[in-house]
Amino acid sequence: MGIGDNLKVWARRIKRDGVTLWFAGRHPSTPWHAKALGLFVVAYALSPIDLIPDFIPVLGYVDDILLLPALIWLAVKLLPPAVLSECRLQADAWMAENGKKPSSRAGAVLIIALWMAMGIAAWLWWSPFLRS
Repeated sequence: MGIGDNLKVWARRIKRDGVTLWFAGRHPSTPWHAKALGLFVVAYALSPIDLIPDFIPVLGYVDDILLLPALIWLAVKLLPPAVLSECRLQADAWMAENGKKPSSRAGAVLIIALWMAMGIAAWLWWSPFLRS
């Protein structure tokens, strides 16, 4: 198995675990801290809008290549083993049936809200300097 094959398997696992977190967020046995992190990660992962746009050289793909997989890994580690295995089975079945990941309007709203908050914070920070 070559490096390209290993990367494809890894990417499929990350995609599956993102959908697993989607199911785990609705599971009654998921602890609140795992549910909170998992739902944040899912909202961001399934959002059609990135926090760092992909057209920004290098940084645009950092969230897709490093940040998102690290957050998915952490959220999966917080899940109890029974919940994880049940939700992975649900995710596998859902992906086999639909063939793609779901999308999240809530995630898009979250990213837009973060961009707006950063814009307001930057404006508040720079406005005293602009008046001088």
